[in-house]
Amino acid sequence: MTRQGWRRGAVVAVAVLAATGASGPERREVVNSASDLGPLPADQYDLTPQDYQRSQRASALLTRRCMAERGHPDFPLDPRYPSDPVVATAVSTDYGALDLAAARRWGYGWDPAKPLVTRPKGRRMTDAEFMDLPACNDETNRHLMRGINVGRDWLYASTRAIKVDKAVKRDPRLRAAWDEWSRCVAEQGFTRYHDPGAAYTDAAWQRGSDGNTRHTERERATAVADVTCKRRNHTAELWHSVRAQKQAVDITQHRDRYAAGLQALRTYRANTAEALRELG
Repeated sequence: MTRQGWRRGAVVAVAVLAATGASGPERREVVNSASDLGPLPADQYDLTPQDYQRSQRASALLTRRCMAERGHPDFPLDPRYPSDPVVATAVSTDYGALDLAAARRWGYGWDPAKPLVTRPKGRRMTDAEFMDLPACNDETNRHLMRGINVGRDWLYASTRAIKVDKAVKRDPRLRAAWDEWSRCVAEQGFTRYHDPGAAYTDAAWQRGSDGNTRHTERERATAVADVTCKRRNHTAELWHSVRAQKQAVDITQHRDRYAAGLQALRTYRANTAEALRELG
C-alpha cells in the first residue's frame, strides 16, 4: 500500500504526465510491487496490515472465550475445520504483475512450495465445536464493532472505492496508457489485452483449485512482456497517479462522510485494543 516513483531520465513518462496533468510523489527506479508506488489518499480509511494482525488475534481470543462459555474449554486459537476446505486464491496487485523476476519464474502464479494461505496451526475442531462456532463468530463481531454504524460509516470508504475505481478506469489518461501497454505486449507476439487485469486473469493460464497457475512457457513469456511493457511505458506509475487524484477529489467532496468512516475505524481499533488488554 505504499508507493513511490518515476524512473530517472524517463523523458517519455515526464512528457505524458505533463500533458495529462497527472502528478505524484517521487518514484523509485524500478517498480517491483504496488508498495513501491507510495501511499494513496484513501489508504488512511482502511485497515493497515498491523490492524489486521491485531484484529485477528483479538477475534481468536474473543471466540475462544465464547466457546469456553459454551462448553468447549480447550478450543484452540487457530483451529482447523473438521475437514479441510478447498480454498481458491488468486492474488495480484492493483496494477497486475509488476515483479519481473517473479514473472520469469512463475508467470501469473507463485511458488507452489510457498502457499499464500497459511494452514491453521491448531488442532482440528470437533463437530460439536464446529456447530457452536458460527454463534461465537457473530458474538465476536458484535463485540469488535460496538459503537459502529456498519452500513453508514464502516463500509462507506470501501463503497466509495468501488465507484472511484470505476471512474479511474474511465479516465482518458489511463485508457491511453493501457492502449500503449497493450500495443507493446502485442508487438512482442502476445495477445492484445485491453488492460493488465485481463492478462492476469486470462483463462489460458488454467488456475487450479488453489488459484495457482501452471507456469507454462507461454504464460511466463506473456507475464515478462507484460511487466517489461509496464516498465517501458511507466504504466503503473501513471495509473497510480490517476487513482491518487480521483481519490483526493472524492475525499474532498465527501469530507464529512469520510471523517465518519475514519472515526468508525478508530473505534474498531479501540475495541480491538481493549480485547487484547483484557484477554492477552
